Amino acid sequence: MMVSIMTDKSKIIDELFAAGAHFGYSKSKRHPSTQENILGMKDSVDIINLEKTVSEIETAKERLHEIFAKNKKVILVGNKVVIKDLVPELASCEKVDYVANRWIGGTLTNFAEIKKRITKLKRLISESERGEFSKYTKKEALQKEKEILKLKKYYFGLINMIEIPQALVVVDSADEAIAIKEAQDMGVDVIAISSTDNDISGIKYPIVANDRSRKTAEIIIKELLSDCK
Repeated sequence: MMVSIMTDKSKIIDELFAAGAHFGYSKSKRHPSTQENILGMKDSVDIINLEKTVSEIETAKERLHEIFAKNKKVILVGNKVVIKDLVPELASCEKVDYVANRWIGGTLTNFAEIKKRITKLKRLISESERGEFSKYTKKEALQKEKEILKLKKYYFGLINMIEIPQALVVVDSADEAIAIKEAQDMGVDVIAISSTDNDISGIKYPIVANDRSRKTAEIIIKELLSDCK
């Protein structure tokens, strides 16, 4: 039996409530799989049971605690406009890689090819930092700088990834369906912050909360990754 590693549940519930984490969608948009997470309705909007949300955070955090203790990695996937600019900061721990622009198909299922692109990005950055682009013509050097920018856009957050991660932490399971499917195909655990309109039945560690709220996502992610040193 796992020991609770969440220090102050009531404080987190208060923070989530203040952030509007309890606001779901209207009943007409509600997915049946989230029914048990709904406390009631207000002005035709589903109200999420934050005690259950915090319990889900705790369960997911226990799994991440195990992963970090083994020095294994996770990927934080947050391409949603409300959170994407915060993702690099939230993934500051060396055991957490991130995707904050677009999930590239095959990131997990065709990792060998993705690894080649990451290696190329590392090589180009190294050459640029050593001033080696000076040996090229202006046009060639500019082309290489453009290539760095293009590769950075999609792979910079994965630049330290050398193997398949143990888990994905995802903001909005509907938006990141491709990433989730790849993770499931590869046996990688999925922890997903999902609102009441999402199908959470296939998610191993769902966390039902308002996935449109920047502050909500920030609070949950910080709590989930707080054991990463």
